[in-house]
Amino acid sequence: MSDRNPGCDLDLGWVNSVRINLPSVKRRAETLGTKRTVKKQWQAAWLLRAITCIDLTTLSGDDTNANVQRLCHKAARPVRHDIIKALGMEDAGITCGAVCVYPSRVAGAVKALEKIGAEIPVAAVATGFPSGQYALKSRLEEIEMAVANGAKEIDIVINREMALTGNWKGLYEELKQMHKACGDAHMKAILAVGDLGSMNNVYKASLVAMMAGADFIKTSTGKEGVNATLPVGVVMCRAIREFYERTGYRVGFKPAGGIRAAKDALVWLILIKEELGDAWLNNHMFRW
Repeated sequence: MSDRNPGCDLDLGWVNSVRINLPSVKRRAETLGTKRTVKKQWQAAWLLRAITCIDLTTLSGDDTNANVQRLCHKAARPVRHDIIKALGMEDAGITCGAVCVYPSRVAGAVKALEKIGAEIPVAAVATGFPSGQYALKSRLEEIEMAVANGAKEIDIVINREMALTGNWKGLYEELKQMHKACGDAHMKAILAVGDLGSMNNVYKASLVAMMAGADFIKTSTGKEGVNATLPVGVVMCRAIREFYERTGYRVGFKPAGGIRAAKDALVWLILIKEELGDAWLNNHMFRW
């Protein structure tokens, strides 16, 4: 990602001025899959683009080096060769956007990708994923360990209590420390939208994360009752757009949880194109 978001000072006036028109957001979300369609060869092209934006993930208690290695091979060759050949895309270098694992599996994933010659970044969930209910010191140490083992992206979880109680200054200061711990690794801030209580809080948490230097904002851990929904996507994308208009820095977006069908992928790509523009239609700015 070029011209990374360095963050900015916390602007509580901006944060506290947020007011979301929920009926309007819902109407906008309902039109995304009905007024725009992608067909024939363009649909195939968009689906290949969608594949390049996947963070191929394993976050299981029974993860082993063997299944992490298999995941890395799948990330390097996500589509069967005969399909790629039929589409005339043999030289396109279609791979997934990243391999995402727990911090203890980062070194193994890095080694597996190096062995097969795949230049795919390894992402690690950290900071007490998925709850975040750990001491700040241990959350920062987890980030540092993952980075030391070769992670290029860190998916952190925010402190939901701070968001729910409106302690935006406290949240900002925690996220600034996490951003510093990430160093050169990209910080993807997971908001856990299903735990935030309102769309106003989703927008405010998005702004605070970006002010603290998040390279991406991400909807969910995938463990909450509500994960990536189109209304949430509209709200977060508009926060990203406003932040870009005010600061000149682009921040990426990652919906997570519940996106399974090809038609769902197309709708999310339409959302990105219409709300943020073509500059976000790549795996440097969009993941899932």
